Amino acid sequence: MIDEAGVLGEPALAAAPALLGATITGRGVTVRITEVEAYMGETDPGSHAFRGLRQRNRHLFGAPGTLYAYRSYGIHTCLNVVSGPDGFASGSLLRAGAVVEGVSLARERRGGRVPDVGLARGPGNLGQALGAMLTDDGSSVLDGRGPYVLRFADGLEERLASSTTALLDESLADGRPRISVGPRVGVGGVAGGRAFPWRFWLTGEPTVSSYRRHPQATD
Repeated sequence: MIDEAGVLGEPALAAAPALLGATITGRGVTVRITEVEAYMGETDPGSHAFRGLRQRNRHLFGAPGTLYAYRSYGIHTCLNVVSGPDGFASGSLLRAGAVVEGVSLARERRGGRVPDVGLARGPGNLGQALGAMLTDDGSSVLDGRGPYVLRFADGLEERLASSTTALLDESLADGRPRISVGPRVGVGGVAGGRAFPWRFWLTGEPTVSSYRRHPQATD
C-alpha cells in the first residue's frame, strides 16, 4: 500500500509528478489528476510564499498533505497540495483532471453544457467541480477529517522506489514521454518562462488545460 504521507514528504518538484494519476475525492465527486504545477516557496518567484510567511499563505507552510486554497480572479477557488518538510512552503497546484465519479454533480456545479472532458480542465474549474471553498484552506487530504482524501495511483510506489525521476523517464509505446514537462501557465516574469519548466501533465490526456503564456513572462 502506498504511503501518501511519505510521497508528500518530498518537495513539490518530486511530489508534483507523483500526483499525476492520483485521485482526490470529496463532496460527492472524484477527480483523477492529469495536470499539476510545482511551486517551491521562498526560492520561487512564482510562488505565493516567495515573500515569506503571511496570514493568507500560512497554510502553504504547513505539514505535508495540507490543502492551500486561494481565490483566483475573485471567482474560483484553486487547490494546492502542500508537500516537503513542515515550514518549507512547497506546493503543487491541481491544474486539471478527469471527473471519474460524480459526473452529474460536477456538471451541475459547473453549469451550462460543459462536456465531460472539460468539467475539471483548469484549476478554477477543477475546484468548482469538486465544490472547493476557501474554508478548505488548511485542511488535510491525509487524515480523513478534511473534506477531501487523496489516493495515489497503483504502481507508483515501485516507480518511486527506484528514483524520484523515474516517473519522468517513462515512455508510451510510441516513444513519447508518459509525463510531459513545460513552463507554468499564466505566471509572469522569469518564473513563467523556460527556466521554470515546473508544469507536469499526462501526455495526450484530453482533460489537460491549454497552455497560455503570460504576456509578461520572460526567458
